[in-house]
Amino acid sequence: MTQIGLISDTHSYLDENVFKHFKDCDEIWHAGDFGNPDLVKQLQDFKPLRGVYGNIDGHEIRAEFPEKLRWKCEGVEVMMIHIGGYPNKYAPSIKEEMKVNPPKLLISGHSHILKVIYDDKLKCLHINPGAAGKQGWHKVRTIVRFKIDQTRIYDCEVIELGKC
Repeated sequence: MTQIGLISDTHSYLDENVFKHFKDCDEIWHAGDFGNPDLVKQLQDFKPLRGVYGNIDGHEIRAEFPEKLRWKCEGVEVMMIHIGGYPNKYAPSIKEEMKVNPPKLLISGHSHILKVIYDDKLKCLHINPGAAGKQGWHKVRTIVRFKIDQTRIYDCEVIELGKC
């Protein structure tokens, strides 16, 4: 069993409560718009970190993280991209890949809108953890925590970090 802490759109702001909520997690996944390399380092020093760069991330972060990442966590094929869209409205950059070779779990960020949606047609769970930073139009900062055991994704929890 692997417990995941999922975060996105920090925009250079890292709430100290993230460390409390992710203390039992095995890995942290960041879906882009880190904001600065110092925030990356804080997360890497805390737990193993996987991530993708977002549209606001500069050359240092883009040199360390790809635009799109695909890997297997336990028995679950995962794809992460900052601008990925969601079921029935996938971003043009992944639309064809989603049709031809969909993952079992699609992680994206960018919209600052928390979404957990299952795509029945593609048999793919989509999670966007919303935004954990203070920059943007969202009213409440959110992160997500969940577990993967072999091919099962479960215990998905939405955690509110407070108002912006």
